[in-house]
Amino acid sequence: MKVIGLTGRIGCGKSTVAGMLAARGVATIDADVVAREARETDPAVRAAIQARFGTEDPAAIAAVAFRDPAALADLEAIVHPAVRERVRDRLEALAAGDTDVAVIEAIKLLEGPLRDRCDEVWVVICRPEDAVARLEGRGLEAARARERMANQMPEEDMVQAADVVLPGSADLAETERAVAAALDRLRAG
Repeated sequence: MKVIGLTGRIGCGKSTVAGMLAARGVATIDADVVAREARETDPAVRAAIQARFGTEDPAAIAAVAFRDPAALADLEAIVHPAVRERVRDRLEALAAGDTDVAVIEAIKLLEGPLRDRCDEVWVVICRPEDAVARLEGRGLEAARARERMANQMPEEDMVQAADVVLPGSADLAETERAVAAALDRLRAG
């Protein structure tokens, strides 16, 4: 089984690309969903978050974490080990079946050991103003969107680590063609 690591900055279209891959039969693992599951169902994660932040409310935690790098690092240190374990378990289950390609969609893919589980890294890039507009469309204020973007790896660093760079600001048909071509090449190799 080949594993794609799909990453990019917030609001650039990772989930759209993951959906395109899923439509082509690729098994998808969304690290954000896995993190939410860990926060909601893992007693050790819940207790550590409560002890550090005094709440388990995601909005309250985000308000603190995205304004304070130390708080963000603490949150990641609590949640990321559980996410890695769950992603590893899901990959093993998929590999035991007849899955030929799986994708891990993770915004912090390149900063952690999940990167080592991937055969290729695909990075979705977009103009910052497009990302902010998308995030505003999801109800996040522009200032909060920019705060989150400021806490992420620079796009140029992501591009340097990429095996495939996909256009997130392009017309969806163009992105779809790029995804199809990259997936066909991966499956053929």
